[in-house]
Amino acid sequence: MSDDRIKTYLGKLDELMNGGVPKGHVVLLSGMPGTMKSSLAYNILYYNAKNDGIPGLYITLEQGRDSLLQHMKMLGMDHDLVKDKLGIVDIAFLRKSMEENEDQDWLSVFKLYSENLKKNMKYEILAADSLAALEILAGIKNTRQELFHFFEWMRDLNVTTFLIAEAYDQAVGVHDEEFLADGVIALTKERQGNDMIRRIVIDKMRGTNHATGYYSLLVTDRGFELTQAIDSGF
Repeated sequence: MSDDRIKTYLGKLDELMNGGVPKGHVVLLSGMPGTMKSSLAYNILYYNAKNDGIPGLYITLEQGRDSLLQHMKMLGMDHDLVKDKLGIVDIAFLRKSMEENEDQDWLSVFKLYSENLKKNMKYEILAADSLAALEILAGIKNTRQELFHFFEWMRDLNVTTFLIAEAYDQAVGVHDEEFLADGVIALTKERQGNDMIRRIVIDKMRGTNHATGYYSLLVTDRGFELTQAIDSGF
């Protein structure tokens, strides 16, 4: 692995961008519900921890820790094998336990955990699930300006960050976030007969050459794999 890249371990996706995501990038994993954004983000952290010993931190703001880990284990990713290298912060649980405190500044909580764990476990990869939940919890109103400062704060962490971003229309991007991010990996889905076909494309990745075509995203016994997509109008 090149010293200046973080591998995604998503089939041949790394090959399609000359070895992986440039270190220090803030990358959006964007897509509609059901496109496996959370699974792909966890996959990146899991296999970097398991194969390369690179510590990572996954912060969930919506799905509970137990539910998340159970789902990932079903996909062949057993957290017990990487628990010393892959930290999980369940802000969803914290929210439930602090329901009476309606004035809680959740953006500050998010930053506090991120910064403290960076010092303690020295993680190199951060995944946040999801950006939409964080925006709502933080009460972000002036989206472009506040997101700009948030993205700059993430870059100052000096880690590679994967942000899960909801897209509500497959033909429309995620607007301000796309401009602010260093990279955008977009996920789509469509029904073909009785099957649901998921696709993946590197919309944007600064600092590296990359393929621009759509690939079919498959879940196999060996993990995620990519195959050349048949043109379907995307």
